[in-house]
Amino acid sequence: MGYLGLQSHSFGCCSSPASRWGKVSHMKELLAKVPAGLLINGEWVDSITGETYDVKNPATGEVIATMQSAGAEDAIKALDAACAVQKEWAQTPARERSEILRRAFELVTERAEEFATLMTLEMGKPLAEAHGEVKYGAEYLRWFGEEAARMNGRFGHAPDAGFPMLTRRKPVGPCLLITPWNFPLAMATRKVAPAVAAGCTMVLKSARLTPLTAQYFAQTMLDAGLPSGVLNVVSGKSASAISNPIMEDRRLRKISFTGSTPVGQKLLAKASENVLRTSMELGGNAPFIVFEDADLDAAVKGAMGAKMRNIGEACTAANRFLVHSSVIDEFSAKFAAAIVELKVGNGLDDGVTCGPMVEQDAVDHIAELVDDAVARGGRILVGGKRVEGAGYFYEPTVIVDAPIESRVFREEIFGPVAPIFPFDTEAEAVELANDTEYGLASYVFTQDPDRMYRMSDGLEFGLMGFNSGVISNAAAPFGGVKHSGMGREGAAEGIEEYTSLQYIGVKNPY
Repeated sequence: MGYLGLQSHSFGCCSSPASRWGKVSHMKELLAKVPAGLLINGEWVDSITGETYDVKNPATGEVIATMQSAGAEDAIKALDAACAVQKEWAQTPARERSEILRRAFELVTERAEEFATLMTLEMGKPLAEAHGEVKYGAEYLRWFGEEAARMNGRFGHAPDAGFPMLTRRKPVGPCLLITPWNFPLAMATRKVAPAVAAGCTMVLKSARLTPLTAQYFAQTMLDAGLPSGVLNVVSGKSASAISNPIMEDRRLRKISFTGSTPVGQKLLAKASENVLRTSMELGGNAPFIVFEDADLDAAVKGAMGAKMRNIGEACTAANRFLVHSSVIDEFSAKFAAAIVELKVGNGLDDGVTCGPMVEQDAVDHIAELVDDAVARGGRILVGGKRVEGAGYFYEPTVIVDAPIESRVFREEIFGPVAPIFPFDTEAEAVELANDTEYGLASYVFTQDPDRMYRMSDGLEFGLMGFNSGVISNAAAPFGGVKHSGMGREGAAEGIEEYTSLQYIGVKNPY
């Protein structure tokens, strides 16, 4: 396994040479704890293919680890292990599954510094935000640990015949869980925890760009007492080489995927062949709507959270800022002033509030979107350029005056670029917001409580933040409509996604 290099981006380098050497030593020790192999039936093993792939620090571009790369045979071995223990795991008492998740919550919390550092190393987000993700991700372990003992059915009588009717929820069976690179811990816990709680076994395919956090999380689950074979982890250079053979196997009963809509559509088509239970959390194009009566300072604060959290690399990130014409100039000026205060650099360095993009392709994509907006008449208030030097950086950017034909209005940005568009009426705001194939998150800022209900009725989105820019929570049902997916994660609904409902009609005793 490779180790963290010494180079750091020129922005945000606040540490002294002595402290930086100390950090490097700490990174080596931490990376040495992370298994580089595939987790199959409770053991970390080498890939049958003999292939490996490198993981890079996006702040420096340097290789920090070399991982085993799974192929089709490895994928089937992982599914074999999951299927072999499915029956026994499903019969494990709910309280026992609950206690495992509780211990996992405690261990992740104890290891918060290590998890946060790993996420910053492989994904780039500032360390403070990584700590926030640890807390957020751990909550799914605690929440579903509590839900494990509450998978209740119903009892009733047929109204026309009077015979007893029972319903019960049963584990759906072996699951394939595919997680993205942008929230390496939370996306894993959000899928693994309900599967464990429901009594399902799993194959987890973590993202090629950010596998280290998932590997360490899987080891933490083993440390918490999860039996061998319940959770298996395979990642590699080719996602399809892993997912295709598993999905073609009739023993698989569910797939849960978080990622882009185009990939989700391909997986849905594949899932139809074996009629798999599916949960899809796909792309977003979130509107952030600011009405004329909004508290603009609160709206700017909310905008910073909705746009700049995770460097804008989130499906829930505000993508289009729709601002009433009477306040658009004031809002834009205040928002740009807040953006200017962000400090770009290596997320491990003190004071950094905006880290790198995850890879060079992401920087290129952002640059293309900004160039398109400017070419169509958009005006840059702040930012708008790549950051020269090592790593994959792009300046936090605010754009005004771009037409709605611009790509920044139509496409998911997934980076620190905020385009602002005007509207004049509530009806126009709703029309502009819904003018997208996506339907994940939306945000509304107004001091009119009645407008909240009208907007929730009118907006075609699975989530709506009312005077709040950050709304994700383990106790809340997370998911979208239209091309943003199907199913819900978190809340009581989250565990139901991993169960099938069985009805039992009982002979009338009278």
